[in-house]
Amino acid sequence: MKTLTKELWMDVPKRRAIISIHNEVEQLVAESGITDGLILVNAMHITASVFINDNESGLHQDYDRWLEELVPFNPGTDPASGGYLHNRTGEDNADAHHKRQIMGREVVVAITKGKLHLGPWEHIFYYEFDGRRRKRILVKIIGE
Repeated sequence: MKTLTKELWMDVPKRRAIISIHNEVEQLVAESGITDGLILVNAMHITASVFINDNESGLHQDYDRWLEELVPFNPGTDPASGGYLHNRTGEDNADAHHKRQIMGREVVVAITKGKLHLGPWEHIFYYEFDGRRRKRILVKIIGE
């Protein structure tokens, strides 16, 4: 069995953003030389997500709006005014933790004939919920 482990580093200047990492992931599959196996791609921070969906900007804006409606950003600490108890730690990112929980931590994709085995519209993204600092994504490929 062969393996490849790499880290992708992200430096998102905004608080929230959806970024395609699809091409980088495809390049790592090619670099691995694995023709039949699995790839794990996961955000190594508790305020970011990796997900698969359509590469369509309207959908991305819909996600952002939907998540903000579910868990709005509020740097406060008083739940009575929409704040979060977590922010009592000195952070202002409680909403980012919740958004990550909703969108998930990682994706696992099959590799078949040396390529990502995805549906016709599936695309891999990194979703940052509390940016403005360097974060990493783990990519682990195993197979033959």
